[in-house]
Amino acid sequence: MIILVKPHFLCFKFNFRTKDHVYMSQITLRENKITTYGGLPVTGEKAPYFELIKSDMSKATLNDFKGKRVIMNIFPSIDTNVCATSVRNFNERATGLNNTVVLCISRDLPFALKRFVDDEGLDKVTNLSDFRQGDFGKDYGVEMMDGPLEGLLSRVVIVLDEEGKVIHSQQVPDISEEPDYLAALKPLL
Repeated sequence: MIILVKPHFLCFKFNFRTKDHVYMSQITLRENKITTYGGLPVTGEKAPYFELIKSDMSKATLNDFKGKRVIMNIFPSIDTNVCATSVRNFNERATGLNNTVVLCISRDLPFALKRFVDDEGLDKVTNLSDFRQGDFGKDYGVEMMDGPLEGLLSRVVIVLDEEGKVIHSQQVPDISEEPDYLAALKPLL
């Protein structure tokens, strides 16, 4: 669902922005409505540039993955059951995919993300954190603006081709539910 908001001023870049209006998505957390900044990148368009923090505290950018197919598994926090399950599932399902990286992106501290993959023995995913600058959530339209998880990222899967163009995106309607793994992987098979 897309809602229309007319703010007094605009201070962020959005994909769906006109001179007077900003379009935002609405999701739920167990029937409680939550609004996210903007909308997801549209299929066929180039993914917005990002700078995120890796588990070793170094920077990762979208350019680092140029020439590879990218699955972005975006979620609120690794310390929740559904988020942890999505990381485990993408780690397992990505094993047979050629020239493909799985980026698990949240606002968790890099230390927490590293602890999780180390404890779980996961080696097919790359954890990235938006904790430092917070631009990713706004640029990709996934930051929650209200509700109990305000400021965290919503549950989204975005798949990019080798040129960095979006070939699949899913904003999970209720963030307490898992993403559609098969729909995300289908364009890569």
